[in-house]
Amino acid sequence: MKVLILNGSPRPNGNTSLAIKEMVGVFEREGVETEVVHVGNKDVRGCIACGSCYEKGRCVFDDIVNELAPKFEAADGLVVASPVYYASANATLIACLDRLFYSSHFDKTMKVGAAVAVARRGGCSATFDELNKYFTISGMPVASSTYWNSVHGALPNEAAQDGEGLRTMRNLAASMTFLMRSIALGREKYGIPELERDVFTNFIR
Repeated sequence: MKVLILNGSPRPNGNTSLAIKEMVGVFEREGVETEVVHVGNKDVRGCIACGSCYEKGRCVFDDIVNELAPKFEAADGLVVASPVYYASANATLIACLDRLFYSSHFDKTMKVGAAVAVARRGGCSATFDELNKYFTISGMPVASSTYWNSVHGALPNEAAQDGEGLRTMRNLAASMTFLMRSIALGREKYGIPELERDVFTNFIR
């Protein structure tokens, strides 16, 4: 099993990193390979809807997005973690996800997704919902925990005091591991669901 983890914080050792480390500890104990990629401190521009990725199979802007695509394709699961800004994820992370999900054309069905939001106080639920939408439009089952996947802390390492939040992270990693393994067994025995494709309907007549 492989999990790709995207850290959407611009801070290399902030509270988002602390939340991720709790998950990595569980994954390592369970024998799940992990790779953490720091996205939040990169220069990532937004999608310009040029459509070039349909012809090239990759984004026209050759940056971290194209580097992440093969890692995402090889992974059984994807964790996306972000600090909360104005009840939303970090804009750099959102630009990355928009382009990553749109420009990569491999089948994401049954890869397991998990979103993590880290905040001083509020906005975690809105950010959590925002990040989950990338998974649920892509046929990716969403891993859950014993609370919504959020951790609280403002100053560096302050999240270490959020015992419930860190427990939520550990339980999330355990649940994600079980779900990935279960899907692997189901794929082997039953295959993945055959889904209808390519029916696009506009709302203008």
